Amino acid sequence: MDFQKIIGQTFLKDYFQKVIASERVPNTQLFVGEEGVGTLPMALAFADKLLCGDNQNCQNKVRKFIHPDLHFIYPTVSGSIKKPDSDIFLPQWREFLTRNPYASLYDWMQFLNVPEKQGQIRVADAELILKKAAVKPYEAGYKIIIIWMVEKMNEETANKLLKILEEPPEDTKFILIAEKTDNIISTIISRCQVHRFNLIPVEEIKQELLKRFELKPEQAVKIAVQSNGNWNKVLQFVEAHNTDDDFQKLFIAWVRTAFSALKDKQAIRKLISWSEQIASKGRETQKQFLQFALESFRQAMLINYQAPSLVYFDFSANQFDLKKLAPFVHSNNIQDIYNAITEAIYHIERNASSKIIFLELSVNLTKYIHKNEKTF
Repeated sequence: MDFQKIIGQTFLKDYFQKVIASERVPNTQLFVGEEGVGTLPMALAFADKLLCGDNQNCQNKVRKFIHPDLHFIYPTVSGSIKKPDSDIFLPQWREFLTRNPYASLYDWMQFLNVPEKQGQIRVADAELILKKAAVKPYEAGYKIIIIWMVEKMNEETANKLLKILEEPPEDTKFILIAEKTDNIISTIISRCQVHRFNLIPVEEIKQELLKRFELKPEQAVKIAVQSNGNWNKVLQFVEAHNTDDDFQKLFIAWVRTAFSALKDKQAIRKLISWSEQIASKGRETQKQFLQFALESFRQAMLINYQAPSLVYFDFSANQFDLKKLAPFVHSNNIQDIYNAITEAIYHIERNASSKIIFLELSVNLTKYIHKNEKTF
């Protein structure tokens, strides 16, 4: 990974290149940032530059994740293997990184075909780190150990890692990566130089989309806004943008049935049928639809509060006017709608019954959409 290929994070890219040039690289760094902001790609770029400089042969090894002085620790799952460690999953990990270094832990579990599991960094990994830290570098002046999703360490593993970080070998550099620091013991954090990553700005995502994909500017803006600074989400939306027409039809049928619920006795049957229809689709498609629905309600609210410059959704191809929905999405129900949809996404990610999730969400929508706006 080259620094120039990382999207956004301009300040950190410049800073890390200066640190490497100064030859004053900290022994232990902690990169903290939400999914899709580039923490792992930045660690890969850092390793590339520190181990190789401008040596192309060396860079080829780093970029194929086969350099002997570049090591990875990451969450794994138990099963037939009693004491799994990261090296056992190394072939899968290399393929996973090659596909998308911005991917999430959930994507990694899906890649391993165990989406119902969370993944964990175990004591076997701490022992693996000890072994890797003990040997001399093979080719470069340093060894680099990247620990991805360090917050997934259990307490025993964290304590073993702490002992290593208290007196790290001079020729070993650690890069710890986390989305949140809440579950990392404070004594580990105190031994790290901490770098916090921002969400990727909408304009930078838009420009990158136009450069990489055959998208119209309005499509690029739509995806950039929807992604909320997360390049992993961007890639998912790009893959799904051709399904927007299907999502519009699903959304329109859903909203119209919810509106009719107070008068139509058959509405609940229609909502059950609708829930079964969306539940028959894959979980990623279900999540993408819910993100689409979330943004549709947000767009309706922007119309309601007269912010047309921020509105970019167009349902006209399916003969639906978002302006007619707008008066029913307001300050007194948008938080309810948002919470219900995000909770549904949460449960889908954890493999709960899709039919039950969507039916419950649909029933709640009929209540929220009929709430009156508060007047002051």
